[in-house]
Amino acid sequence: MTITHLPSPTGLTDVDLLGVLDAAGARYRLLDHSPEGRTAEASLLRGHPLAAAAKSIVVRVRLSRRSAQYVVCVVPGDRRVDLGAVCLLYAGEKVGFATTEVAERLTGCVSGSVVPFRFREDLALVVDPELLAWPWIYFNAARLDRSLALDSRDYVAVARPRLARICE
Repeated sequence: MTITHLPSPTGLTDVDLLGVLDAAGARYRLLDHSPEGRTAEASLLRGHPLAAAAKSIVVRVRLSRRSAQYVVCVVPGDRRVDLGAVCLLYAGEKVGFATTEVAERLTGCVSGSVVPFRFREDLALVVDPELLAWPWIYFNAARLDRSLALDSRDYVAVARPRLARICE
């Protein structure tokens, strides 16, 4: 699933995300909690194992001197993104984390609430399959005080991510 533009100039909202999931018939539960953008702390508030959290990190892969690919990398909450694996996956020359400003602009989400979806043609999405071993995955729903528990099979059907080992 690719949204070719963000629904509003202020960015993605939980209502936009729920609309996409509802239209696809995805199974999910809403979880309201105190504002939290750190994966470990949010997982405690939501009451699930850290490994079932979908941690989304935006990276920049330099493909050549003049081109780069931004990628939303999604890994289990208890793991880290293996930047070398991401660089190899995209045949890049160099890789690093996107700046907060760039990540927020590309995803339409504030830092700490980046969802495991892509919203632009120029943004790639790759998910480590280890996350999908869980029947439900958990992530902030484009805001810091609301999360989603989403059926992992429905997530794959809606998001259609590239699957690759990208965990350290």
